Amino acid sequence: MSPALEALMQADGTPYPGKGVMLEPFVHQVGGHSCVLRFGEQTICKPLIPREHQFYKSLPPEMRKFTPQYKGVVSVSFEEDEEGNLCLIAYPLRDESSDLGNKDPSADCEPKSKMLKWSNKKHSPLHLENDLYSKERARHSRKEDKIMSYNRDEMQQQPDVLYFSLEKGNMVPQIKHNPWSLKCHQQHLQRMKENAKHRNQYKFILLENLTWKYKVPCVLDLKMGTRQHGDDASEEKKANQIRKCQQSTSASIGVRLCGMQVYQSDTGQLMFMNKYHGRKLTLAGFKEALYQFFHDGCRLRRELLSPVLRRLREMQAALEACESYRFYSSSLLIIYDGDPPQNSHSGESGSPVVDVRMIDFAHTTCRHYGEDSVVHEGQDSGFIFGLQNLITIISQLEDHSSE
Repeated sequence: MSPALEALMQADGTPYPGKGVMLEPFVHQVGGHSCVLRFGEQTICKPLIPREHQFYKSLPPEMRKFTPQYKGVVSVSFEEDEEGNLCLIAYPLRDESSDLGNKDPSADCEPKSKMLKWSNKKHSPLHLENDLYSKERARHSRKEDKIMSYNRDEMQQQPDVLYFSLEKGNMVPQIKHNPWSLKCHQQHLQRMKENAKHRNQYKFILLENLTWKYKVPCVLDLKMGTRQHGDDASEEKKANQIRKCQQSTSASIGVRLCGMQVYQSDTGQLMFMNKYHGRKLTLAGFKEALYQFFHDGCRLRRELLSPVLRRLREMQAALEACESYRFYSSSLLIIYDGDPPQNSHSGESGSPVVDVRMIDFAHTTCRHYGEDSVVHEGQDSGFIFGLQNLITIISQLEDHSSE
C-alpha cells in the first residue's frame, strides 16, 4: 500500500494498513449522471474519464482556485460481503500509486469497520446502516423509511421538484440522501453488478469535497455555455445536445439549471430540483429558481449575493485568460451553508462563506491536448457568455432586494 493512501486511511491517528476504503454515497450530488462517492470527510471520488483526468493533471495555475483540488487516482472494486451487501472498495493503484502523492496527508478517510454499507436486499435498494449503531438506529427505521426509502420504480415516477424533511441530530439537520444522488448510485451499481463477471477493477479520481465545511450545504449546479457536446461526440449525441440547448435557457443566456438543493429553515425541509425541471424553465423561471436558491423560506439571504458576484467576476477574468480552452458540458457549483452559526460570519472579510467552482471536465479541450483533431482559438465565449448573464441576473436580484 502506498504511504499516501495509508495516510489518508488514518482515523484519529490510527493506521489501517492493508485495508481498502469502503466508499459510501455522496449525498450532496444534485446534478450530472456520473456516480459520485464519498471517500472521506474532505474527499469524494468519481469514475476516471481520461480527458477529465488530463485536465486536472495539467490545470492552468489561474484555474486552480476555481476547481476542486485533485488528489489522485484509486482502483475501485465491486465486492459482496457475507451479508449480501454490495460494497465498492477503493485501493491504491499498483502502477500509478505515485498519483496519490498529490493528497493532503491530513485528509480523512475512515476504516472499513466504521463505513456505511450499500445493501443488495430487495426491500431496500440503498441501505445506509452503520454497523456500529445498527441496533440503535433500528428503533427509528420506520420513521426513516417513510421519508427516505425508495425503490427504482418509485424514483422514475417522482416529480422534478421534491421536498424532504430533515432529522435533527444535536440540533443540526441531518441529510441522509437526496433523490438525484440515489438515482445515480442505483444506476451505477446496477451497471457494475452486470459487468462484475467480466470486469471488477475501475479507476476513480479523488477530488476535494467542496461541501465538507458546511453543516447543511445548499448546492446549485448550473450547466454552463451555449454548447454542450464535445468535439468527439457522435452525430446522434451532437443532435441530442443541440436540441437540449435550443429548448432551454442554454441557448438564450448560456446557462441552465442542472440541479439544486436548498434548505428551508421555516419548515426544516430540503427542496430539490433536478435537471429535467431545469430544462423546462423559461428565462423568468430560471430567475425565479435563482431567487429560491438564495431564499431560506423566511427571507432572501441577500448577504450571500455580493460574495457570489465577486467570485463570479474573478472566475470570468480567469477564463478570459485561458487561451484555447473549451469547457463543453462543464458545470458551475454555488455552495453556501443553509444553517449557518447564529451571529457568526466565517469569511475573512466578515461576509458569509460561499463557494463557486467549476466541475465536470469530461469534454474539455485545449491545444495542449495533442491527440485532439480540433484545436480552438481564443476564449470559451459560450461559457463566458453564461457567466456574464448569471452575473447580470444575480446583480438584479441584489438590486431589487435592497429596494
